[in-house]
Amino acid sequence: MIQKIENWIDETNVAFVTQRNSCTSFEAAFDGFYSPDFLRKSYFVLVKDIPRPDFPELRQIGMDNFIDMPVAGITYKNTYYIRRELEQDLHLHFHELVHVAQWNLLGAPNLINRYIYEIQQHGYNEAPLEKMAYALTNHFALDAKAIDVLEFVQNKI
Repeated sequence: MIQKIENWIDETNVAFVTQRNSCTSFEAAFDGFYSPDFLRKSYFVLVKDIPRPDFPELRQIGMDNFIDMPVAGITYKNTYYIRRELEQDLHLHFHELVHVAQWNLLGAPNLINRYIYEIQQHGYNEAPLEKMAYALTNHFALDAKAIDVLEFVQNKI
């Protein structure tokens, strides 16, 4: 099933490739948190509806709530999708970029497997990968001292 999900992700990212926006526009806002090189290799897509895999196998393993819950954004590898009306929400962009860092460090199969496990064991709000993204976003939101997000994520994963 992990390979099926990754294939779906790759197909989704290819389908939206012409609508991708570079995250280089966030260099000033995220200075010290994300390197220009990381932002150059990261993208976002504005969508009406967030694309999510809705496979029977995912529902069979208890991922119904995650598949059906309303979300503002979701990340697949180096690309994240956010609802159009939230384009100006810097905190949302910051949060999703934490997930891009997690994808980069873990790789697709490991991240998919771990994310499913964490949601099953802890629920979305208590899943460690989500808690990490929310904690870093809260740090950014408080105008706290910049920390290298990639280094932080690497040390915590």
